[in-house]
Amino acid sequence: MSEGALPYDTRATVTDHGLDLHHVQLAMPPDTEDEARSFYVDVLGMSEVEKPSVLEARVGLWFRADKLEIHLGVEADFRPARKAHPGILVTALDALATRFTDKDVKVTWDDNFPGHRRFYVADCYGNRLEFLSTTTTEETDR
Repeated sequence: MSEGALPYDTRATVTDHGLDLHHVQLAMPPDTEDEARSFYVDVLGMSEVEKPSVLEARVGLWFRADKLEIHLGVEADFRPARKAHPGILVTALDALATRFTDKDVKVTWDDNFPGHRRFYVADCYGNRLEFLSTTTTEETDR
């Protein structure tokens, strides 16, 4: 750990810029839009949203649910992100894990993040997705 690194449980990490996250972009292979819809809409339960008209010419798809937006961009030389991944906060982690299992998506639980429960799945292309909840959130959800 570097000398200036804060302890992980530090909460007062504010900038003058008001940083937040609008969306995550993942890659997908060309001509596989139906597979994306099957996973992100049918399995994960998101809604496909139209891109702004100025961006319509760019291939790919956008999905949205709750406070989450995922953009899929087409890459001709596509390789799935098996290590890099978004960490998606969930209030009903067990229910989501059950939904994935019911849809035949493999759920891999990982208990190596203190203060959190989490699992990983691979999307229809093999991109890694992490879903997590703080233990205090999960305790009130049960």
